[in-house]
Formats: sequence, C-alpha cells, structure tokens
Amino acid sequence: MNKAILEGLLFVVGEDGLTIEQIMDVLNINEDESKSLIMELKKDYEDESRGLRIDFLGNRFKITTKFEHKNYYQKLIENPETNFLSQAALETLAIIAYNEPITRVQVDTIRGVGSTSIIRKLVAKGFIKENGRSDMPGRPILYETTHEFLDYFGLSSIEDLPNIDDIINTVNEDDDDNKDLYTSKYTEVEETNI
Repeated sequence: MNKAILEGLLFVVGEDGLTIEQIMDVLNINEDESKSLIMELKKDYEDESRGLRIDFLGNRFKITTKFEHKNYYQKLIENPETNFLSQAALETLAIIAYNEPITRVQVDTIRGVGSTSIIRKLVAKGFIKENGRSDMPGRPILYETTHEFLDYFGLSSIEDLPNIDDIINTVNEDDDDNKDLYTSKYTEVEETNI
C-alpha cells in the first residue's frame, strides 16, 4: 500500500519531486524503508510496458517520461490539432506574464487550483521557461515567459501587455452597464403595470 501512496505523492508533487526525508515524514517510515520503497517503485517503472520512469534529479525523486519516447512527445506537441491553448493554459500564461518571475505554488494560489501539468505543457510548447530558483523555503523553480510567447501573441516585449488596471476598470464598467440595463428594464416593467 505504501508503494501506491508513494506513486500518488510523486504524481501530485510533479516536477518538484520528493526527497527521502519527505517520503520518510509523510509515510512515517525510516530511511531504509523509504529507499527500499522508492527503488521497488523505480524497478516497476523500468518495465518496457510503462511510459514513465522515476529519476533522481536535484536530490529529489521525480516521475518523468522515458527518453526513448521523446519523438512521440515532440510529434504530439507539434501537431496542429493539439497545438491550441485551453482556458486554463491561457489563465496560467497570463498569471506568469503579469507576475514573472513566479513559482508554480504562487500560480496555484492565484488560480485556486493546481497548475503542475499546465506549466509542464507550457514549458514543452516553449511559452514559458525556468528562470532560476526562488529564495522561498524549498527553493522552488521560478518561471517566466519566452520569446515564443511574445511571438505567438504578437508582442515586441512584455511591456506591450495591456495594463491590468485598465482591464479591471473595463470589466467593472461592463458590470455597471449590465446593472443599469437590468435596473432600467425593471423600472419599465413596474411602470407598465401601474
């Protein structure tokens, strides 16, 4: 059962990965048991019928894709039918563009939902890239937009993005217009009933 829990934990943390200490703490097991468990799971993933593997990168264990399948992943990313941006991807891109450099956790906090897989896709598409590490505890990765992002949206620089205050004011004005429209219709209906 611990092996299944560990697999789920590795999936949830995504690119941040887990240290042996974190595995020990979360599963409440000792270091030898943690190492044995991760090696057992790693061996399961080595089977050729699996598309993922477990790597030890940056002092952390992470679920990654198999290098030998790289051409298929590239083909998927370059396929015009799959090369579109979802609403979630656009939200994430906007958050990163207006707040860069920013960590995944900060993006998650602003969006209110996890963004690990979306950030992975945006990195794979070349719209965002890693830009060092934050000084926050755990030294999370910082993300920023790329030249490909600017090209895709027809911007010469990040400063060409619309001013966020103008966008908020426009949204608020639209809400006021809708409110006035509702109020005026409501008044007309009252008058015709008199």
